[in-house]
Amino acid sequence: MRRVVVTGIGMINAVGNDKESSFKAMCDGKCGIDEITLFDASEYSVRIAGEVKNFDASTVMAPKEVKKADRFIHLGLKAAAEAMEDANLPQDTDMDRFGISAGSGIGGLPAIEKNSIILATKGPRRISPFFIPSALVNMLGGFVSIKHGTKGPNLSSVTACAAGTHAISEAVKTIMCNGADKMLVVSAECAVTGAGVGGFAAMKALSTNNENPKEASRPFDSARDGFVMGEGAAALVLESYEDAVARGANIYGEIIGFGESGDANHITTPSLDGPARAMMAAYKMAGEPKIDYINAHGTSTPINDKNETAAVKELLGKNFPPMSSIKGQIGHCLGAAGGIEAVACLMAMRDGIIPPTINYTTPDEACDLDYVPNTSRKADLNVVMSNSFGFGGTNGVLIFKKL
Repeated sequence: MRRVVVTGIGMINAVGNDKESSFKAMCDGKCGIDEITLFDASEYSVRIAGEVKNFDASTVMAPKEVKKADRFIHLGLKAAAEAMEDANLPQDTDMDRFGISAGSGIGGLPAIEKNSIILATKGPRRISPFFIPSALVNMLGGFVSIKHGTKGPNLSSVTACAAGTHAISEAVKTIMCNGADKMLVVSAECAVTGAGVGGFAAMKALSTNNENPKEASRPFDSARDGFVMGEGAAALVLESYEDAVARGANIYGEIIGFGESGDANHITTPSLDGPARAMMAAYKMAGEPKIDYINAHGTSTPINDKNETAAVKELLGKNFPPMSSIKGQIGHCLGAAGGIEAVACLMAMRDGIIPPTINYTTPDEACDLDYVPNTSRKADLNVVMSNSFGFGGTNGVLIFKKL
């Protein structure tokens, strides 16, 4: 099996429109959660989200083409462009051996909602011809592939909140098995719509702390009352270690382990066993290294944070590394979360700093690990783990190593 490394990264989220500003804001404890502006949420029980700000889709697509793609694709194109520029690939790169692995939990929900309303109020003849191509999850990979000319495998993962992580592991498998030499992984989500917010609110999954949006997402804190929806995208350029070294590429890290599992328990309530088995699979594949930091799934929901803490204890037994969640800063970006958090892990290793878990003020006796509360921490990070768990009981875990 070939070794796989990361040579380019990009991201956009509620605290920044590029990787450097985003990561700095995360480490500074800035929060991008505020009142919803993407639609009129005044009559909703939940009126807050982590929206991307000051983003113009015409910067990534020709203005006349923007309407052909939904917002999650726009965000994905932005992150992908940054990652490709960062990778600094040579002009003679074999694009037949360069693939795409995309991930999104829901895809074009705004387009689905909009065209459903048009169907109900104006009839089928008024539905946009761009509706289906703008809403399908795999069109994220399709648009990105066309933009960058990649002609290798074009894959998509649609696994709820684990989609971004699974998109990375699918790309790793493809390179390991010689299905491609390079893969551009892009995960994106924009579900901050009436249907999206209303649907999650109906499940009682979201925080209702509308009066204090900056404090609403509080992973591992005893006062947590649900997650806050976020939107954003991330992208990573993966390639074989041999190719990266041969061309003198900047290597952010090697992916030395990944793990996947299913809970077989409940469609929305997470288990402890499923995440624990995914972490163990990644840990064993990586050779059971000393883990210096865990980027937690850390959703700010009562059950996930308790179960994730217990799963880490089951995995490591003792000598637990620091573990933090960046969802207090940017909200839960659903299918893009794993990609954004993977980029944050790589930048944490690069800069030797752990982003904090903000809004952690009141400890929970069931969550008693070191969550790097409120203030970032300098640390020598050589091996880091990133966790993602999704509805349907689908789990993904990645382990990165600094080279």
